[in-house]
Amino acid sequence: MIKDCTTVWSNCLQVIKDNIGDQSFKTWFEPIKPISLRDGVLTIQVPSQFFYEWLEEHYVQLLKKVIYQELGADGRLEYSIIVDRGNESNKPQTVNIPTKKIPAAVVNSYRPEQNFIKSPFESKTIDRNFLNSQLNSAYTFENYIEGDCNRLARSAGYAVANKPGTTSFNPLMVYGGVGLGKTHLVQAIGNHIKNSNPDKFVLYVSSEKFVNQFIESVKTNNVQDFANFYLLVDILIIDDVQFLSGKDKTQEMFFHIFNHLHQSGKQIVMTSDCPPRDLKGLEERLLSRFKWGLTADLQSPDFETRMAIIQKKMQGDGIDIPDNVVEYLAYSVDTNVRELEGVLISLIAQSSLNRKEIDLELAKQALKHIIEDVETEVNLDFIQKTVAEYFQVSLDSLKAKTRKKEIVTARQVAMYFAKEFTSHSLKSIGYHFGGRDHSTVIHSVQTVSDLIDTDKKFKASIQELQKKFKSKAG
Repeated sequence: MIKDCTTVWSNCLQVIKDNIGDQSFKTWFEPIKPISLRDGVLTIQVPSQFFYEWLEEHYVQLLKKVIYQELGADGRLEYSIIVDRGNESNKPQTVNIPTKKIPAAVVNSYRPEQNFIKSPFESKTIDRNFLNSQLNSAYTFENYIEGDCNRLARSAGYAVANKPGTTSFNPLMVYGGVGLGKTHLVQAIGNHIKNSNPDKFVLYVSSEKFVNQFIESVKTNNVQDFANFYLLVDILIIDDVQFLSGKDKTQEMFFHIFNHLHQSGKQIVMTSDCPPRDLKGLEERLLSRFKWGLTADLQSPDFETRMAIIQKKMQGDGIDIPDNVVEYLAYSVDTNVRELEGVLISLIAQSSLNRKEIDLELAKQALKHIIEDVETEVNLDFIQKTVAEYFQVSLDSLKAKTRKKEIVTARQVAMYFAKEFTSHSLKSIGYHFGGRDHSTVIHSVQTVSDLIDTDKKFKASIQELQKKFKSKAG
């Protein structure tokens, strides 16, 4: 009877499955594909060099046993390995294992319980509390507000969540500053996959925890269990990869894990505080892999997105908030989402403790210490009052719709100094002058600048006001 490679390998798998744990079988043998059988040589394809090395180190005796049983003492096993060089056009590299004429005594001496590494699910050295996905169920796409600041990253994340490992967004790298929603987005991806594909093993881990686990595995001589565990993951989400900087041994382990997961069609999602090109202290071969998929950034949320975040947050907490308060908060806190959420918590606390309805006055009290932190001593209120007094117009008229020349001039001057002496955005400045848009502010600043260059009397007035603001700031 002429045997073919598929039949021989299928028979080998039956024996292997009886000798190792189910999870180890699924991890290390199910991905293998039989390629050919010629002259007693069975060629199998494995996903990576690391995969091959692991089989050689931990299962070589078992493989010799099954090859001996199927092909006899002259049978040999040959690996066809797709070596990852960052170039998909490279041909698979072949590595041979010399297993000719294996004495029956060697085969029969094989004891599986002594030669295979248990799955981390079965090992007592693995923290069983770590076997869950480590996801926060509160982070979902439903409560992740989309805006111009995050549209690309959210769209890519949603595509990955629906088809993990099969899109061109693998790996997906999301980067941005503190408090812009990186963790929320990547955990939303994980929760979506977990809910729609319960058979997938989704794992979220911070890079700091990954490093600490690796160090602990080295100390306790359990590096094999550590690697084995991470290679079981279907979707790996690793937060703040910049913390791998300078940790050479950890980077090497992550490099092998990354290669195996990627070549096995598993999804990798990462976050960082900067794009891959700006990451320092990471190996070039690792950085090149970070660039394989899609890199998407998160920006500070714009005014409209901040308003939507406030409304969504308050609705979720069952709290009604007036529109003018929403606008005030959105204009006043333009740094990041985390700070905005902190302000909302402070506002809710003050409302509850003081038994007051949330109104504009309460919102100003809640923001008082934050506004002082992010602005210079020269704030918008001081600029408006000082300019109004100087031009002898009322403070309210600066915010009104009147087009009287003396009021328009005072308003433009106040906007000019607001841009120079505060950290408010153009939109925020416009809001505090009667809800005007940013183009009005740009026009005002340009008009004042032009008058300074052409009108000596006007320039003297600006210089006089400027001294007041500089002395206040200094």
